[in-house]
Amino acid sequence: MSTAGGEDSSSSSRKGKEKEGENRREEGAEWVGEVDLGELYGAAAGWVEARTSCPHLGSLPPADGADLERVPPPDSPCSRCHHPAENWLCLICKDVLCSRFVNKHMLCHYQESGHCLALSFSDLSVWCFACDSYLDVQAILELRPVYEVAHLLKFGERPPFRSLEVLDLSTGENRSSSSGS
Repeated sequence: MSTAGGEDSSSSSRKGKEKEGENRREEGAEWVGEVDLGELYGAAAGWVEARTSCPHLGSLPPADGADLERVPPPDSPCSRCHHPAENWLCLICKDVLCSRFVNKHMLCHYQESGHCLALSFSDLSVWCFACDSYLDVQAILELRPVYEVAHLLKFGERPPFRSLEVLDLSTGENRSSSSGS
């Protein structure tokens, strides 16, 4: 297909993107060929890496039997608007509230109460409103008990937990965080 100037439109589009790419190159960005690696990882790629620590974990109640018995079933409706889906469990008070994509009741609860830790009943992810980030339930031991209960209630079985071994990126070998050698 040709444009009014006789130039192939795909060629014109490609030249525009190349120029755009030249203007976007930032100092310190890692490039492979014409690809900014930052665009392949993280939020630009459609996913974010969950945090492996959070300074707000101290606000969690002790994960004892009484607290874990208060975890409602994953099909619980929002306690304010009774919406049946996209609901979150407040990990502090165990209230079930809808997501920001429904009526924002969990977000309002955080703003009103300061309870910043919540577990999504949709995918069992954990979000810290104060950090504005997902938290890695596999890596954060304090989150495992309530995650395990929610997983049992949702799927009828215990969740698989990955080992706490750490990949040593300098050698590419696994090393255990509790190695005895």
